[in-house]
Amino acid sequence: MTQRVVVVGASLAGLRAAEAVRKAGFRGQVTVVGDEPHMPYNRPPLSKTSIGDVPEAEWLKPGRHATDVEWRLGQTVTSADLAARTLRLASGEVLSWTGLVVASGLRPRRLDLPGPMLGRHVLRTLDDQAGFVSGIGSARRLVIVGAGFIGCEVAAAAAMSGIETHVVAPEAVPVERPLGAMVGAEIQRRLEALGIEFHLGTVPVEFLGADRVRGVRLADSTELAADAVLEAVGSIPNVEWLAGNGLDLSDGVLCDADCRVGGRSDVVACGDVARFPNMLFDEVPRRVEHWVTAVDTAKRAGQVLAAQLGGTAAEHVFAPVPAFWSHQGPVRLQAFGAPGLGDGEIRLLEGELSGEAAVGYYREGIVVGVVLLGLAGRYGHYRKEIETLSANRAAG
Repeated sequence: MTQRVVVVGASLAGLRAAEAVRKAGFRGQVTVVGDEPHMPYNRPPLSKTSIGDVPEAEWLKPGRHATDVEWRLGQTVTSADLAARTLRLASGEVLSWTGLVVASGLRPRRLDLPGPMLGRHVLRTLDDQAGFVSGIGSARRLVIVGAGFIGCEVAAAAAMSGIETHVVAPEAVPVERPLGAMVGAEIQRRLEALGIEFHLGTVPVEFLGADRVRGVRLADSTELAADAVLEAVGSIPNVEWLAGNGLDLSDGVLCDADCRVGGRSDVVACGDVARFPNMLFDEVPRRVEHWVTAVDTAKRAGQVLAAQLGGTAAEHVFAPVPAFWSHQGPVRLQAFGAPGLGDGEIRLLEGELSGEAAVGYYREGIVVGVVLLGLAGRYGHYRKEIETLSANRAAG
């Protein structure tokens, strides 16, 4: 019987996993199933260029190793039976597989608050972006709920387009959880210079309006007028289709350090949905919602699965260096490692925080992350410190 690998999820991670399976020598059938009608595309530009005309999508073309992959787009997987090695689609069709790649990603979290839905937007997919750009139209007042990277990126783009922009979040400063208070306060200063008004330490409790959103009422009784609202309050892993198989789905899909799921050799996971221990840092499984990590885990998952199906073993310890970037108007931020894993010791390594700077995040005296505000030319220097940590951890 012909072997078949099915990849659930047709975004960046799904594409790279399919390529990796082929590149590693798998010669059976490879099928990618995705609920969006589109071929894979880059998501980061959706929040960085989301005001004005909808930009042309940055399509991701399959590499030469995956030109024969079957794409089943606009189809949703509703359930899986790992024991029987089958998947059921919303259409009722059942797909059998020899190897399974879980790359089903995330969906935006929505606020469960009273008030109208019309005029409320999220930003995850191409269709979300088209709806947001169309919905904001001639809007002059935008309220963004959430001060993470997406919220701040859209806020900067909106303010620079002349839109009155308010950001609401419960934290003390923007991007506090991933970057800490010091860097968050500096980002807030720079964004406020664009005219953005922050409402921090509070949350929305009601959306105002009859037929559509006309404003937002906050917990401190403040009322903000709004022509449109963007909800940027995090994401939910798409794991419901895996229920009933005895897996740990409490926060994405629990994997081992080689992306294998539930102790199985025929199921792997990658991308935003995968919760795995990165031996660069420790043995605690975590999800990492970064573009680079999606690529790294997809390549590893594909290699491991192809090796298993071919009766061999994948080589070397998997300890990828996470990296991410964010463009928020005048803020050009690059980071690598895991700043959020620091134990509170944060050092200014170089430059001035109000200008260009390198900031180090430490745990037990060891650097675990570096954030650059500007200083693009120093990226390689500081990344090497994290890679050295990786090599030492792997050797130990």
